Order: sequence, then structure tokens, then C-alpha cells
Amino acid sequence: MRRYGLHAIAWLCWAPLGGHVTEASVPLEVYGRLPALEDVALSPDGSHIAFVRTIQNTRVVAVVSIADHKQAGGLKIGETKLRSLEWADDRHLMIVTSSTALPWGFRGMQGEWAMLQVYDVDTNKSMPVPDLPRLHDSGLFMNVVAGRPMVRHLEGHTVIFVPAIHLQGLTPRALIRVDLDTWRERVVKEGSAPIQQWLVDAAGEIIAEQDYDDPQQHWALKIRREGRLREVLSGREGIDYPRIAGWGPDADTLLLWTLEDEEPVWRLVSLRDGKLGAPAAALKDIYAPLHDPRTHHMIGGVYAGDDARYVFFDPALQRRWDSVMNAFVGEHLRLVSASDDFQKMVVQVDGVRDGFVYELVDLAAHTAIPVGEVYEGVTVPLEVRRINYAAADGLEIPAYLTLPRERAEKNLPLIVLPHGGPSAHDEARFDWWAQALADQGYAVLQPNFRGSNLNRHLLAAGFGQWGRKMQTDLSDGVRYLVKESLVDPARVCIFGASYGGYAALAGVTLDPGVYRCAISVAGISDLKRMLDWVDDKHLRRDNIEQRYWDRFLGVSGANDPVLNEISPIKHVEAVNVPVLLIHGRDDTVVSFEQSRVMADALQRAKKDVEFVTLAHEDHWLSRSETRLQMLKASVAFLRAHNPPD
Repeated sequence: MRRYGLHAIAWLCWAPLGGHVTEASVPLEVYGRLPALEDVALSPDGSHIAFVRTIQNTRVVAVVSIADHKQAGGLKIGETKLRSLEWADDRHLMIVTSSTALPWGFRGMQGEWAMLQVYDVDTNKSMPVPDLPRLHDSGLFMNVVAGRPMVRHLEGHTVIFVPAIHLQGLTPRALIRVDLDTWRERVVKEGSAPIQQWLVDAAGEIIAEQDYDDPQQHWALKIRREGRLREVLSGREGIDYPRIAGWGPDADTLLLWTLEDEEPVWRLVSLRDGKLGAPAAALKDIYAPLHDPRTHHMIGGVYAGDDARYVFFDPALQRRWDSVMNAFVGEHLRLVSASDDFQKMVVQVDGVRDGFVYELVDLAAHTAIPVGEVYEGVTVPLEVRRINYAAADGLEIPAYLTLPRERAEKNLPLIVLPHGGPSAHDEARFDWWAQALADQGYAVLQPNFRGSNLNRHLLAAGFGQWGRKMQTDLSDGVRYLVKESLVDPARVCIFGASYGGYAALAGVTLDPGVYRCAISVAGISDLKRMLDWVDDKHLRRDNIEQRYWDRFLGVSGANDPVLNEISPIKHVEAVNVPVLLIHGRDDTVVSFEQSRVMADALQRAKKDVEFVTLAHEDHWLSRSETRLQMLKASVAFLRAHNPPD
């Protein structure tokens, strides 16, 4: 497969690509700002490529013709928080953004609301969906969406079916049908409170419905039989209820995820009689299904591990993907987008040879051409090494170690960087946060501690272990690296966000003596306060979110006295090292108050604490300016209290 240098496709970006740099340290600003290039998407026929280009705080959606390298369209979206790009057809681009706000006409807590606009490349115009004036006779709607649009092609027209928020009575969701050729828009179905999801078939009919009654903990699957939706499966489950994951391998089946004997199982549901099939052996251990963009049928699956591994049912399609893999041997590879015929693909590549880039693969032409660097200036990512170590009770903890440039692997300063979630996981792929810290001279440890969702066994091992073994899994990793003589035990700090922010605070309150300093970004400090906040969001009704936290915390609600044992704010007297707290004002996942009350408690106890507020920032560090502010403040704090040299 022929390969070309970056200059060969510099036309894909509105600003010139940065030149190659040596393997010297990359400036902090490169990592701290949003990626220069992201959300690269191929049109279904493979003729155009869309992407998001970010310069400082300004973001632009661009569309470029692959054949003649000419710009076919685009729009400036400024500082709007863009979440995804997806083609509906060869002409229409679906753009999802979000905003932190109160629901229109309501009081209460802020939420992060998703909004959809459809951009017409031919006319260079975009329209919001739903468009409230077009729905004025159908009740009261918010201009937000509540799920991923479903694209269908009906009688020569492209039609999208969009779950939206309906505010009439107590109805939370409705399904809206939008014809992208005529812009006619109408309500297909108004749902009831338990409805979580609909699935529309190739003829535009609702073929299945997923319900979950939260207070009753009752789930149900309905499928269309004899002209109406009829319940075919149901049960009672507090958290892990069965969920529709799309179509099965053919038009007569649905794919259902279930949990059986604490093991995830994929089963097919027959649309002919509603019967549940046997566990699909071919799908065992897949993390997510792959679906054909044209038929929407399942065509393979993604397996989690050090890297995402893609398996396709069709041998010819598998050979195509294998040929792409063979072109990037030794690199980390992620499938980002593909044309409908899978002859062209966009992949994200991360490795020493290619850097961290998007590549456009054309199997017919036998070429792989760089689209552009994800972060301009990061041409040689730092090494990410897989390690395994044993926790104190013998559980094997998979982890990743990012090492600084050109430093002997002995007595290095260490940053422990636990992920958020906690039901998430780290991979061997490029992580801007770990790379930025390692480029400052630190070794960075990212453990997949118990509670991580790398697999069900590791996830379930974390139930009831919040602040307990989930915490000591981290310090066990420090002890392992010290024993290996790789890190200096006197130069170890802990730094994390969300659950990782909690772990940073717990590291210097519940597990003292391991860390020289701690940085908590949007971390939880007071667990009772957090659970009360969750209950308030749900109007004090029984809810799945509260049950999720109770399971990890090992408690029975916000009034359980056990919460005091694992809340960092109740143990501030144990803190004997500097602490940095950072939190976004617009955080709707972990209340800003969590950091504010912790800062007050540490100050009252006369502890060494700094508190940085990120104005107009959410839980995900979605803005360049405040993301860079966080990174600069953190590195300055680390250099002062745990210098790398």
C-alpha cells in the first residue's frame, strides 16, 4: 500500500498543517487546547470528507471533495460545544452540539442538552431538528434531542427519525420524522415516561420499543406484531436490564444485550414470534456491535483490550480490514468512518512511525494518505507500555505506563492518573492528558483498577469497594513500580478527574503516606452530599442512578453512615501534603459544590490547598481556554511540589 507525506493532503485543512518537529518536548499548549482535527467522517459514497478544524477557541466544520481537493462547504461554529458529525446521505451532514442550561420553562438543576442541526452541503444552509415552528400543532417541544437519529431512505427521500423531548403533560419523549428533501416534519409517536428507545425499520415503521419503569425497576421489550407494539419480553432488574443494541445479522432479528450469572450475553430476538434465541457464541466477549450503514444489520463486533479489535462476519470484509491493519503494523488503529461499500475508510493511527493522525484509506487505489495531525506538533507520541501487577489480594490489575522522553528508566517521578467512571477503562492508545504529563518529565501510571469495565469480572470486583480496594489498587501499582526500581517512592503524586478526582482526594485522606501531592479535577469529596444531589435530580424518587452509586459504594442510600468512612471531606485531618482542586462552574455531572466545600474544609483545617475555578466549563473540559487553564495550573502545581528534575 503506497503511503504519502503530510504535504500530499494538506488541502484537507483550512489552515496549513504544522511542520514536523523533533522528538523534543511538545509545548503544553499543544496538548491543552482542543484537537486541531477531529470527527472526520466520510460521505456514504466516499466522495467527500467532513471534519472539525479547531484553531484556538474557534471551531469550523468543513466539507471537502476528495476527487478535486476543493472545499464543498462548511460552517463556522465558534465556541459551540460540538459532540459529533455524521452523514445522513451524500448531501446532508448531521451536527450534534450541546449546551449547559436549564430546561426551557423549568426550574431546577442545569443539564447538558444535546441539539441537532442538519447541514445541506448543496445549499450551504443548516436547519435545527426539531424545528419548533414546523411542530407548532403537535404540542410543546424543546429544541433538543434525546438519542441518536435513525437514518432511513424512503421512496427516494432521506428521512431521519429523531427522539426529542416533548413537554406536554408528563410525556418525556416523542419520535419525530423529518424528510431532509422536503423538510416536512411531523410527530410519529408520543411516548410515555418509561420509554427509553424506539427502533425504526427500513420501511419507516416503529418495529421495536424498549421500556424501563425506573421506580418499579421493570423492563419490557415490545415488537410490532399484527399492526401494533406488543410486549414479548419483560422482567425486573435494578440496574443491568436487557437492552436493544440494534438489528441482528438479518432483517428478522434484533440484537439484545443481557447479563446472566454476572456475565454479559448477546442474544437475538425473533421479530416473527418474539422468541429469545440462545446465547450467540460468535458474539461472546464483544464490547460493541458493528452495523452496516445501509441495511443497519449487524456485520461484526468490536473487542476491548489494549486496542479495539474489529471482527467482521463477511470474510471479504474481514480481508479488507486486515489489509488496512497490515499497512499499519505496530501502530494503534481505530476505525473512524467508512463509505457504504467499505472501499474507503478513515482510520485514526497512533504510533512512533506515523504519529497521531487521521488517514484516508482507499482500498481500490491501494493508498493510505494522511488527512492531518490530531494535535499539530505531536508527531512522535510517547511510548505507552502495557504492564500487569498484582493487587494486595492477588487480583491482577492491567495498567498502562507512559514514559518521558530520553530519560533512564530508573527512579523516575510518577503521576498516578486514575480514569473517571469508575465503570470506564484506559487503553494503550494516545491519551492527551497522560502524554502532556509525561512530556513534562513524569512517568504516568493509568491502572484499570477493579470497577473498570474492561471486562465484567473486573467491573464486578469493584462493587462495594469504592474507597477501599478500588483505592489500594492504585497504591499497589505504585509499590510495584517502586519494587521494579522504575520510580522514586518519594516523588509520587496522584492526579485525576471525576471518579479519578475522588481517588486523588482519597489517596491523601484514606490511604496517606503514598503521595507527595494530589490534584482533583471535578472530584467528589462528600459522598452523602453527592447522593442527596442525585436524589434531588430525580425528585427524591427511586432511580437507577442512585442504585448504580449504591452498588459501587456498598451503601443503602444517602443516609448510610458508612459514607462517612469513605468521604475525603470527613478525613481532612489526615492530609499532610499539598492539594489542588479544579472544577468547572457548568459541571452537571459532579456538582461544583463538591470542590468548593472540600476547599473550605481544608482551609479551615489549615491545610495546603489551592482552588482553581474554570468559568463556563463543563464536566468534560470541552473548551480550549479552560482545558489549557487546567493543564497549566496542574503542571505549575506539580513542578512546585513534585519537580521532575
